[in-house]
Amino acid sequence: MKPVIGLAVGRGTGAELAAVFEQVLGRIGHLWGTDVELVRSPRTYHSYVSLKVEEGDVGKIARLTEDDAVHYERFCREQARLGTAAVFRTAINAQSLYLVRQRLQAVKVETLATGDASVLLVRDQAQGFYTGENRHASGSVTRTMEFSREITEKILRFAVDRAGEEWPGEGPDQVLMAYKFHLLDGALDDWVADFRTRTGVDARLFQPDTVNRNMITHGLADRTVIVAGNEWADIMHVVLLDRFGSERQENRCTENVYLHPELNGLVEYQTVHGSADDLEGTGTVNPTATVRAAALIAERHAGCRGAVAAVETALAAVLDRGVRTPDLGGRDSTGAMVTALLDALEQRPRP
Repeated sequence: MKPVIGLAVGRGTGAELAAVFEQVLGRIGHLWGTDVELVRSPRTYHSYVSLKVEEGDVGKIARLTEDDAVHYERFCREQARLGTAAVFRTAINAQSLYLVRQRLQAVKVETLATGDASVLLVRDQAQGFYTGENRHASGSVTRTMEFSREITEKILRFAVDRAGEEWPGEGPDQVLMAYKFHLLDGALDDWVADFRTRTGVDARLFQPDTVNRNMITHGLADRTVIVAGNEWADIMHVVLLDRFGSERQENRCTENVYLHPELNGLVEYQTVHGSADDLEGTGTVNPTATVRAAALIAERHAGCRGAVAAVETALAAVLDRGVRTPDLGGRDSTGAMVTALLDALEQRPRP
């Protein structure tokens, strides 16, 4: 049975990056002798900029935000029902996206490593201040969100299980939780303490500024798991990339896992960078993150063993030749960089 991959496309540079994804995934599949089927969502989802430019009115924006969320949620549910291996999504309006993440109980997973330490970051996208719904009144917006014991425990269990996969036979050395738990009347403390007692997992809550202070002073031990609310993790992601990943967010892709039981652990990949509406139509958007997402999906979900290493080698060769988009210090177009990469990939020994 051929692997099936979902594809969801947003405004801004979404169409250009979707074309890059299709091109790279198709070439990897050809080189590895694997026929990959793509199922594309019929809707093009809004970016924040496209909503503001095309609609402007708060009421219309709210309705379209919900429409996009409902549609994308249905698309993900349908792909999970059909057994789709994974979904690649370009950037869409964050408000729509977080409605889906809340309803489908999402976590974002990022493994970061230096010579001294490997760190697993699990971002809680299913609850907290990034989730919730808005109520508008004259001159005010009221945003309502929630935390729950069920979701907190589900995310902790996922984090520990994923750590076992990352570090087989060892698991995590420590589990740090970075949340603004002082704002929750002690509820989160009680849930985590109960989880610690029942499972034996030594998960500990810290205020975000305490995590930062300790990281600056002491660093992070090898096999550290950080489970974090988006209030901290979204801002700190670029800092952690710089400190532990030696990368820029424009070059990174990342993985989201849906924990809702009806989604069967459906995995969604995305670029870390946003929709880059200001680059739409210029042919200069950096394709690196999209290329890496295609390689990850090909290797993890389409049986193309070695695809990630091959693409990284090809990408390094392209950059060594000075072929790069303007944000990387070059003068080349998106298409030129992708063509050079595919040519380099063709030169690699056949798997």
